[in-house]
Amino acid sequence: MPLLGLMYLIAYIDRQNISYAKLQMVGDLGLSESVYGLGASLFFLGYFLFEVPANVFLERVGARRWFARIMATWGLVTVLLGFTQNTAMFYVLRFLLGVAEAGFFPGVLFALTLWFPQSHRAAMIGWFMIASALANAVGAGIGGALLDLDGLLGLKGWQWVFVATGLPALVLAVVVLRILPDGPEKAPWLAPAQRDWLARTLKHERDTGGHVEHGNPFQALLDKRVWMLASVYVAFPLAAYGLSYWLPTVVKGFGVSNTANGFINIIPWIVTAFALWWVPRHSARTGEQIWHVAGPGLIAAAALAASVVVPYPSLQFAFLCVAAAGVFSAQPVFWSMPATFLKGASAAAGIAAINSVGNLGGFISQNAVPFIRDRTGSTFAPMYFLSACLTVGAILMFVVLSALRRDAARRTAGPPVHDFVESPAASGAGR
Repeated sequence: MPLLGLMYLIAYIDRQNISYAKLQMVGDLGLSESVYGLGASLFFLGYFLFEVPANVFLERVGARRWFARIMATWGLVTVLLGFTQNTAMFYVLRFLLGVAEAGFFPGVLFALTLWFPQSHRAAMIGWFMIASALANAVGAGIGGALLDLDGLLGLKGWQWVFVATGLPALVLAVVVLRILPDGPEKAPWLAPAQRDWLARTLKHERDTGGHVEHGNPFQALLDKRVWMLASVYVAFPLAAYGLSYWLPTVVKGFGVSNTANGFINIIPWIVTAFALWWVPRHSARTGEQIWHVAGPGLIAAAALAASVVVPYPSLQFAFLCVAAAGVFSAQPVFWSMPATFLKGASAAAGIAAINSVGNLGGFISQNAVPFIRDRTGSTFAPMYFLSACLTVGAILMFVVLSALRRDAARRTAGPPVHDFVESPAASGAGR
């Protein structure tokens, strides 16, 4: 878990560094807010197109080699972003960054299904996602400081942001290739008895929980449950990326320096890290899942709306901290759901499909937020849009997860009932 968390920390810094580079990059390259927003969003298009194939390939070749490949390629593309010359190059490299990283986050989620029983999985996903909060905190601290290196060795400050955050990924790729085991059966720190216990526990869950493994993993894309989860998940990345990409711009409106901006932006991610630790543990302790997904989403939506209407910058910032915590802490329990009805390569494909479709929310937010900001001239006006989308998503999440829970109860309590899978062959394979 520490190694996976470190990998995600580096990944998230490389994904979020553009929010700080933007503060100088837009002016130096002559980009408008809308052009920048489109370029930033192209990451999610590459991610969407290649994520499912990437995760299926991971299931075939193993996590160690595939994660090392992912880190090496995204580190290289990040460094190249530091030498962007024009709009076209910016667009191409942002798209390639999405292609390079495709499969990492859902790949880890799939890998965790091979390591942890269902009762532990949400907490482990929470630990893993804490790295994203730490990445935002670390990125906030160093992003502003790197901008202030403007002119050092002939590089602009925004160039230093990309170069200095891309190099660690290249180094970590070598580390991952050497020490990350492909599964618990190859973990040197587990005794044979521990490996046997874990294998028996996971096999029992797969055999008794109504899990489906299709003959062709891409048949998971026909499973209605996958699309139900994907459609409602869109709201969370939409709000998350809209918030995290634009929070530095909001704080800059306070009239602080780049370095101070970065350190102020550490605060919301410390709050988020605590929420990511607490929410999945409270869910496991109480046995309740649905409200631990929809509830934080509704709280985040209310906080985003409140950040617009309160009169003082300090209160606005406080509500944005609450919003960040709500958006991220809803996700660990959510991501424990797909593995309750999918297994094997089907789980790899299904998780990737949910994440890739959901992350189109990032594509939407990176175009809608600057468009709304350009039209209104207000930094906070886009928060109304994010709040409305998150409210609808949280309400629909409650409906969808309730339906999935009822379906799971029917599957485990009695004879098989009609599958959510449209393909008869796929349905038969699950029985």
